[in-house]
Amino acid sequence: MTAPSVLVHRDQSLLAKAVAARLVTGLVDVQAARGGAHLILTGGGVGTAVLEEIAANPARDAVDWGHLDIWWGDERYLPEGDDERNETGARKALLDHVDVDPKRVHAMPSSDSGLTPEEAAERYAAELRTATRPEDHGVVPSFDVLMLGLGPDSHVASLFPGMPALYEERPVVAVHGAPKPPPTRISLTLPAIRTAREVWIIAAGESKAGAVRLALSDAGPVQVPGAGARGRQRTLFLLDRAAAGQLPPEMGRIASP
Repeated sequence: MTAPSVLVHRDQSLLAKAVAARLVTGLVDVQAARGGAHLILTGGGVGTAVLEEIAANPARDAVDWGHLDIWWGDERYLPEGDDERNETGARKALLDHVDVDPKRVHAMPSSDSGLTPEEAAERYAAELRTATRPEDHGVVPSFDVLMLGLGPDSHVASLFPGMPALYEERPVVAVHGAPKPPPTRISLTLPAIRTAREVWIIAAGESKAGAVRLALSDAGPVQVPGAGARGRQRTLFLLDRAAAGQLPPEMGRIASP
């Protein structure tokens, strides 16, 4: 796993704009090199704000949206179209405004799909396997960018401290009894997250400062899931100043004006 780099922006608004611009540029570069790209989206306030900034950015049209495979790191196990689902938020913020190929938008199954959470997790794992190429050397694609939020308890995706999902080797699992509602979710596991070429952990606000500090420490991933989320080629912590407030100077933070 790569050692993380830390980039700090003045506030949450500037953070969202900067991440959006970085993502557009990154996707354009990947598509120029390989034709297509695999992107993992995250939900939450900052994750959704990033998607809104992409939708508002004229440079978004440089991305070949029809050749972008879009996945999610986790999902709340709720009915299709529920406002609390990450998919619903992503569609409203961005996906309904760009020319995506519906077959390349890989939403996690909803609670009204007729599947149990365990069956839904296996179905998503099967969809990931189908999209995997021999050069990926695994059971999931080598995601080009995998975005994650970070909870105040240091959870990433729906991997909460101390829960059984953190011991899993399967790429996708059902999560029951999550401490943050709703209690039932579907999530990628840490082994799947670590297949990504780049992992971006995005956090804003003073309430995330302790979690950021722990996620950048040598803590074990069972106690601090954010400490186990790393990319193969690059790991970025993209923060606002409040979320970076507990980092020591030796973390090598790069502060924007």
